[in-house]
Amino acid sequence: MGKKLQHSALKVMNVHLISLGCPRNLVDSELMIGRIADKGYEITPYLDDADFIIINTCGFLEVAREESVETIRNVITEKKSDAKIIVTGCMAQLKTKELEELKPHIHYILGSGDVDKILSALASSESGSYITENRSYLEARDDPRLLSTPPHYAYVKIAEGCRKRCSYCIIPVIKGPLKSKSAEQILEEINSLLDNGVWELILIAQDLGDWGKDLGFSGSKGLTHLLRQILTIDRDFRLRLLYVYPDEIDDDLIALMKNEKRVLPYLDMPIQHINDDILKKMKRSTSKKQILTIVESLRKEIPDVSLRTSLMVGFPGETDEQFQELINFVKTAQFTNIGIFAYSNEDLCHSSSFADQIPEEVKIERCQILQDAQKKLIVEENKKFIGKTVPVLIDGYHAETELLMTGRLSGQCPEIDSGVIINDHDLVEAFGETYSVEITDVSDYDFVGKVISPCTRDEWI
Repeated sequence: MGKKLQHSALKVMNVHLISLGCPRNLVDSELMIGRIADKGYEITPYLDDADFIIINTCGFLEVAREESVETIRNVITEKKSDAKIIVTGCMAQLKTKELEELKPHIHYILGSGDVDKILSALASSESGSYITENRSYLEARDDPRLLSTPPHYAYVKIAEGCRKRCSYCIIPVIKGPLKSKSAEQILEEINSLLDNGVWELILIAQDLGDWGKDLGFSGSKGLTHLLRQILTIDRDFRLRLLYVYPDEIDDDLIALMKNEKRVLPYLDMPIQHINDDILKKMKRSTSKKQILTIVESLRKEIPDVSLRTSLMVGFPGETDEQFQELINFVKTAQFTNIGIFAYSNEDLCHSSSFADQIPEEVKIERCQILQDAQKKLIVEENKKFIGKTVPVLIDGYHAETELLMTGRLSGQCPEIDSGVIINDHDLVEAFGETYSVEITDVSDYDFVGKVISPCTRDEWI
């Protein structure tokens, strides 16, 4: 009888991923871990268990790059001694010099458009880098993807790159020109997500309204065409629209949002400023009058619409009067959520050459003043909900304790907007379902409430 061979078990390698920056970056991260898991690697949420740590960086602003560098430093300190670090993403693509002193601790560097080379980076026995001119990545139809979000919602990236040339922005430099995913592929992706239990589909791009302009569509007709194609899918889901610039919002889009219940009454509309001179220097395509008209039309046609925007203070040449005009606009426009940023003077953007730069201390002060004004308005508005019962989608446990849960109104986007803190959740039987919640208090931007009873998803509008 022959000798029985003894096979030693192959060690399963554990991979930990840290995704920084925007939801578009998160989709790239999910594609990477999808490829990794598909090849038998184990994905671990614990840094100290990992044999490989992938850090998907953001390079959009200096503060984001500082966060990326700090994250890498922390990982170097906290990881296992033999664990290898792989750095990818926008900063790795554009600002490799800022990683120079950390390179001895980095096993591999991948460009932001080279997501598909992650397995080669993991398998490489030697340190190295692979950075091509492919500055952004749109997955192929058969690319595996592993969601990092709760199973009831997911981001759907419909395009990469940008065709606009705002004077303060380096996205076109980082991500390259507009590249739209085909409608057929988007529909396939959505059906696949729905098959796997996703219900809320969050459409993302640098500007959703530009979708299809590289495929032959003109104006803002591409987005409404795509939305109508998606809505031919005869299944139960909700669509949320992130990043639709005001020059792309027309009557057709507003009518579609008004008449189709599967499109949530929510719109993220970055405007950056309201003063005409500043808007012109920013090379924005809309004027103050046009912005006010769009906001008025949205509120008239969709009374329960939740509007989110992004505002920038301290743009070169911004006067005290122009800043006050922005404050007055915030007080009257009543956006539900606002992301407020101080201008970052990036060396690759056109506005870096402007002579009338605002001192850093002034930018910080203006940013704080505008944030305080917005917070006061939001808290006062939120207090009007105390005592009301509203439909809330329960996302999961609170990040700090399982004694609390978190949920959202339909006008709140996950991970970006405020939410609802649930402190009495005995009736909750499943995450990703909707419940009637009595609002009992507010905590800064968040609501606080208790679950009263289950309700249907159709009530979450």
